Amino acid sequence: MSDQTTSSATEQDRVKIFDTTMRDGEQSPGASMTLDEKIQIGSLLDEMGVDIIEAGFPIASEGDFEAVREVARIVENASVCGLARAAFGDIERAAAALEVAKKPRIHTFIGTSPLHRKYQLDMNEEQVLEKIDATVRRARALCDDVQWSPMDATRTEPEYLVKVVDCAIKAGASTINIPDTVGYAVPGESAEIIAMLLEQVEGARGVTFSTHCHNDLGMATANSLAAVLAGARQVECTINGLGERAGNAALEEIVMALKVRNDRMPYQTGVISQHLMRASRLVSSVTGFAVQYNKAIVGQNAFAHESGIHQDGVLKNAETFEIMKPEDVGLSATNLVMGKHSGRHALKDKLKNLGFEVGDNQLNDVFVRFKALADRKKEIYDEDIVALMDDATTSAGHDRIKVKFLRVICGTEEPQSADLILEIDGVDHQKTANGDGPVDAAFNAIKALVPHAARLKLYQVSAVTQGTDAQAEVFVRLEEDGRIVTGQAANTDTLVASARAYVNALNKLLVRRGKSALTTDLDGAISA
Repeated sequence: MSDQTTSSATEQDRVKIFDTTMRDGEQSPGASMTLDEKIQIGSLLDEMGVDIIEAGFPIASEGDFEAVREVARIVENASVCGLARAAFGDIERAAAALEVAKKPRIHTFIGTSPLHRKYQLDMNEEQVLEKIDATVRRARALCDDVQWSPMDATRTEPEYLVKVVDCAIKAGASTINIPDTVGYAVPGESAEIIAMLLEQVEGARGVTFSTHCHNDLGMATANSLAAVLAGARQVECTINGLGERAGNAALEEIVMALKVRNDRMPYQTGVISQHLMRASRLVSSVTGFAVQYNKAIVGQNAFAHESGIHQDGVLKNAETFEIMKPEDVGLSATNLVMGKHSGRHALKDKLKNLGFEVGDNQLNDVFVRFKALADRKKEIYDEDIVALMDDATTSAGHDRIKVKFLRVICGTEEPQSADLILEIDGVDHQKTANGDGPVDAAFNAIKALVPHAARLKLYQVSAVTQGTDAQAEVFVRLEEDGRIVTGQAANTDTLVASARAYVNALNKLLVRRGKSALTTDLDGAISA
């Protein structure tokens, strides 16, 4: 199956992919991203051919403003979008953040359903229409590319939805996004709304209609594709379906559904599907949201076969039980086992097959980790190497505090204790602490060396591969004064992985506090 390209696509069969991982996805509790992480995700989305990247909500915070501005600065091909409420201040802030973008887009919205008009806005129909006209005109005066959304569109009266969309188009919006904000619609309904607007709204044929579906009833992808069949030519989605509540339509599902079922949905995207797995792993690593094993397209079991009948069929002809090739989403064709005798060149080639492009310095760092792992494990699988890369990526740039030594005493007799050495700014500091179990003891030792008030919101352990020598991948989420950070680490020793994940999260938290707080905390820890 050939890659999707835009070269032969017309406006009628071209579907734009609008990624909102860094805006709607980040609104998932605990999924906040640092500036560096957003830049990394933005670069990959641009490389993989996403059309529009919604980088954040500039008015929300100084951090969001900076993230939108920096993503806009580095993105070469995609449009970069900033979200704004129906308020001049929001719109002007978005425009300022997008000043450096090669292709800026302002996305403004207002609630239009009876529930939103009454309880959220306390406005009548005419007042909402006046607000739409004024704010879309203001956005259009600041940016040539304006997208407008009627929030909770699928629960808005059809006749009123026609009015507000008509108003937005006349005010200057060139893209009309129809959000199923609460995941209420069913596929037939999603299609009917798009078809109705295309038929009844004056000027509808001169703009792009978009769909934005939430997954509260598990129908986000189905609703999005139904809207495309009815005439929508942009889909808003996120990597791994990340998003508020039950999430959004998953980008990888939309792209591969259009690619695999092109016979029934003859539309193309510009996304290079071979980057999908890499994007999935990056977003999972950054947010700490593990991808469920049976997740479509990018789940660990998406191309796994255990049933004897299935295995026999796949061995004879993969198409008997696989409707797409693993290589199409960025998986290597074979799960080549590597070991302690493998060299740098073999590792670099393996990383490239797995979708990772690494420079010499990063390769050296991963190679050291790889060799250390090879001394502890008989066989190293693709998943092990991905975990090593995740571990190296999450540690990069946040390493003022490092786990240097950990010894734990645990078992049936209490107390459980941890003897820990942390390297802080190049100086070793040691502490022994007790706890309710070995993990608690290790975390208590870390907290004693680097005092903080952060609360542990999530501690999650998963085995990367099978067997008693499998690497444990640990995710830790910390929260302090509204700041939420995630740490991740992998090791064949679960306790070592736990301590490193905690320290990784703590480093990020200290960085987000600011350099002055960081220095104060570390100085206090050292003096103690």
